[in-house]
Amino acid sequence: MSKLEEQVEDYLRFVQLERGLSNNTVTAYRQDLTEFINFLKQEGFSSWPTEATDIDAFLARQRDMNKATSSISRIISSLRKFYQWLARQNIQKLNPMIEIDPPKKEYKLPVALTEKEVSVLLDQPDTSKKLGLRDRALLETLYATGIRVSELINLKLENIHEDLQLIKVLGKGSKERLIPISDMALSWIKKYEEEVRDPLLLKKGSNSEFLFLNNRGTPLTRQAVWQIIKRYCKMAGIDKDVTPHTLRHTFATHLLENGADLRVVQEILGHSDISTTQIYTNLTQTHILQVYQKAHPRA
Repeated sequence: MSKLEEQVEDYLRFVQLERGLSNNTVTAYRQDLTEFINFLKQEGFSSWPTEATDIDAFLARQRDMNKATSSISRIISSLRKFYQWLARQNIQKLNPMIEIDPPKKEYKLPVALTEKEVSVLLDQPDTSKKLGLRDRALLETLYATGIRVSELINLKLENIHEDLQLIKVLGKGSKERLIPISDMALSWIKKYEEEVRDPLLLKKGSNSEFLFLNNRGTPLTRQAVWQIIKRYCKMAGIDKDVTPHTLRHTFATHLLENGADLRVVQEILGHSDISTTQIYTNLTQTHILQVYQKAHPRA
């Protein structure tokens, strides 16, 4: 392991143990810094660059690889934090990142499904089969709550408060929040628990605190949820690029289209800044225009 790689490992241990960052964040930092080291090796660097032009050359290489603007922004953020740590550790005082500006944000409207598309999608799982019943409960939960896929796969039995019609999730920054959940979703969860999940664990002679399990009795992965959604979208004839996050976008969009307050949606989604939630208001403008044109006598 080179000196640069050792310093990156020291930094990653620091952000995970002392700053308590999530595994996903640490993984992202590792990916960005590994790509930076690979670039430095190719260019013959044996120490961290001190010139902004060298950083610009690395970022240009990333753009040549067709990296999205959001990815470039994340890389810049990773390098900025890393160089700050290098300075605090007296490894390198010169910080070229102070001369690097983040790229302008690209405001792309997130993909959302129509209410009809959601209805068709939810009807795809064959609920006469065990995995189909699980998948129906899973899809209903995503659409009913708007939770992130990471929050879904970490959802535990004790987090389902059926009597209160609430679920408790652990979001970004280890922040807990309570989210309303529909009777429909709760009924599918209960059916899945009673007919699939509990008998599976009893048969395996195992135990698990997590709600959604695979056929081996272990928690689902992010990739498994992604594949489940892709499969049912294909069956439903939905040709949009649908991911677990699409159902989160759809949830927020449908709430706003039906009159929900933006602050309420912000709270449910777990956004710390309302500007993050406001992107969904752009999606509802077309809906507002359609309602106006249909309702106004002279439209």
